[in-house]
Amino acid sequence: MTETLHAFVLFAIASTASPGGATTLATASGVRFGWRRSLPLLFGIAVGLSVLTGAASGLSAILQNHPLLSLLMKIAGSAYLLWLAYGIGRAGAPQAGDGGRDAPYTFFAGIVLLVWNPKAWAMGFGAAASFAALASDPATLALIMGATFGVSAITFLSLWCAAGAALAKLLQTERQWRVLNVAMALLLAATIPPIWFT
Repeated sequence: MTETLHAFVLFAIASTASPGGATTLATASGVRFGWRRSLPLLFGIAVGLSVLTGAASGLSAILQNHPLLSLLMKIAGSAYLLWLAYGIGRAGAPQAGDGGRDAPYTFFAGIVLLVWNPKAWAMGFGAAASFAALASDPATLALIMGATFGVSAITFLSLWCAAGAALAKLLQTERQWRVLNVAMALLLAATIPPIWFT
């Protein structure tokens, strides 16, 4: 049991620390708004991931039996990530007044990012299937998974966001901001193909 728990914690750390849509958005928010103003987004993502992974064990059967629902989720998730990437990519420097985002994404936006992210669902389903031995009943498994993923997510998203905030201090010109914003947008868009091929 202890070995299974250690393996699960390592899985949660690897899943939340590695680059992906949530970490890219956290970094971009840190660059543009700083760590403190990005906290609602970070907590929204962490809570969303916590709820999603907790619910994944019960929902996996539904998605397996309804491929159309799975396809619709992929389409909606991809569209949402593209919309976020577009918003990041068209932004200039924070004081540029160019029509880019003037306020950080909200707690609710963080939750929505996870709900519409098929990659996060696949991770949650994989964790539920691989580590079902952690608990004898689904409610306890959901609690263990949700708490572990939530704590891991807020920890590593905070680090990614802080790295973005540190990077922002190096940017001096409007052109540097635009290059970084386009690069972050492209990185976020690059998280979409794995959704379709996993």
